[in-house]
Amino acid sequence: MSEQPRTISQVLLDLRERLPDERVCTFDLLEALHERGFGFLLFIFALPAALPLPGLGVNVIIALPLLFLTVQQALGRHSIWIPETMKHKSISKARFDATVEGALPFIRKIEIFVRPRFGFMTQGGFGNVIGLAGLVMTLSICIPLPLTNTVPAMGIALMAVGVIMRDGLAVIGGMVLGLVWVAMISFVLIFLGTEGLDFVKEGIKSWL
Repeated sequence: MSEQPRTISQVLLDLRERLPDERVCTFDLLEALHERGFGFLLFIFALPAALPLPGLGVNVIIALPLLFLTVQQALGRHSIWIPETMKHKSISKARFDATVEGALPFIRKIEIFVRPRFGFMTQGGFGNVIGLAGLVMTLSICIPLPLTNTVPAMGIALMAVGVIMRDGLAVIGGMVLGLVWVAMISFVLIFLGTEGLDFVKEGIKSWL
């Protein structure tokens, strides 16, 4: 029987104990996460992109790390390559610990619904498909227009959780959520233009 993967919260708590006491750099995270690095980094970078941030150009800045990761995942890489200059980008350990502490309640709620199932859909050639789907969603996030970033980022985050926890159902859910949304927004833009996006946005507000 295969060993059940540790939960996201367990891995983050373990990281908090194992990482250096002063500064935490990208290289430290990659070394600590090993083969689960793709899933965790995608999850970490997708969360802020899922928040509706105002201002043109912000989407692109947020999406760059996602673009870097999803391209490599789509190409079938098992380890993450990053430029040497990025490896040594760091934050204080205190800030990292505070971030983990603040995220744990939200993450534990997600973990209630996620468990290992259809694990074969998170490995092997399926990883290329997951990466390709994530790349499509990331390209949508890069577009500085309303409604192009939040839902696709949620899709990437859900796929990342599925990869981390070997939950193929979560991967499928994230893929459907993100790709269907991107297809719908693309249809609106092609046939109705940006005015169509405003119409959809107002419709969502009235429905909520």
